[in-house]
Amino acid sequence: MAALVVRGVRDLLKRADFATVPRRYRYKKKWAATEPKFPATRLALQNFDMTYGVQFGDLWPSIRVSLLSEQKYGALVNNFASWDHVSAELEQLNARDFVNKAPSHGELEPENGQTTASFPASWDCSPNLRCFTFTKGDVSRFPPARLGSLGVMDYYLMDAASLLPVLALGLQPGDTVLDLCAAPGGKTLALLQTGCCRNLAANDLSTSRTGRLQKILHSYVPQDIRDRSQVRVTSWDGRKWGELEGDTYDRVLVDVPCTTDRHSLHEEENNIFQRSRKKERQMLPMLQVQLLAAGLLATKPGGHVVYSTCSLSHLQNEYVVQGTIELLANQYSIEVRVEDLTHFRKLFMDTFSFFPSCQACWEDK
Repeated sequence: MAALVVRGVRDLLKRADFATVPRRYRYKKKWAATEPKFPATRLALQNFDMTYGVQFGDLWPSIRVSLLSEQKYGALVNNFASWDHVSAELEQLNARDFVNKAPSHGELEPENGQTTASFPASWDCSPNLRCFTFTKGDVSRFPPARLGSLGVMDYYLMDAASLLPVLALGLQPGDTVLDLCAAPGGKTLALLQTGCCRNLAANDLSTSRTGRLQKILHSYVPQDIRDRSQVRVTSWDGRKWGELEGDTYDRVLVDVPCTTDRHSLHEEENNIFQRSRKKERQMLPMLQVQLLAAGLLATKPGGHVVYSTCSLSHLQNEYVVQGTIELLANQYSIEVRVEDLTHFRKLFMDTFSFFPSCQACWEDK
């Protein structure tokens, strides 16, 4: 009996063989069990349930479903390709051009006694943009873009809502334009599609992301157009742009880094809700204020700035705008007027669902 016990102990020691494992490589389960490991997507959803549940109240469940649903893309027609032929092909897919099918300002119904004539003419949307989407409830997908007969890609697939800031910027022919946080490049491409840019500066701090932007421009924009529009791609710190080129641009787009809510719920890669990026996430509103302030300082007096995010957070939207206005008033004695773009929202309500009390903002310096 004793021999059997000894043999059993020896077999157990052979299987464990702890003595042969250096101490620094030994693993104790209790060390790893002190903190549960959750994927970043789950942490993002928990965060949104707490914050947006309070912010949106009874509307949050339906918004939550939308964020968790598969993303729907729009097809931005490349005007440097055979755009009429491309548009006809997209129409055959039962897609519609939501930009040009939108009602004009004169067709909008007045509300609260306001007349449509009171809408400022400067609020005309940026021209020459064509973006096709499928109707609400249609989950069809566009086929991948292909190289057209003119040597450039036919259309660019993007979240259709990403085109709204470019439309709101209201470009006019001959404008000098700054895209302060340009990568990965969809909005920069849309700015060029308007045909209004006399000069376009596209900047992003990340060199890898500006590399991707350069690839998009080469795939969609002919070389002579890039040269004629004097497209300048840089990787500078956008927070310092007001010092580098103050009072320079007619139109500035400030599409800031944010929590990218939909991405954070669907992708683990580069997810800002990773535990290692907690400090970065907490500092986002400060970074956003700095970037918006730089964009405003880079704008000519009387110029226009659009601030945009991919987040629903009040802290990253309304509070950033208000904080920046106070900063410029106190430190630079600059007055910034925030315009109510409720009518702009009404132009596209057949395509998008807007928060009822949302007021799209563009800053007029």
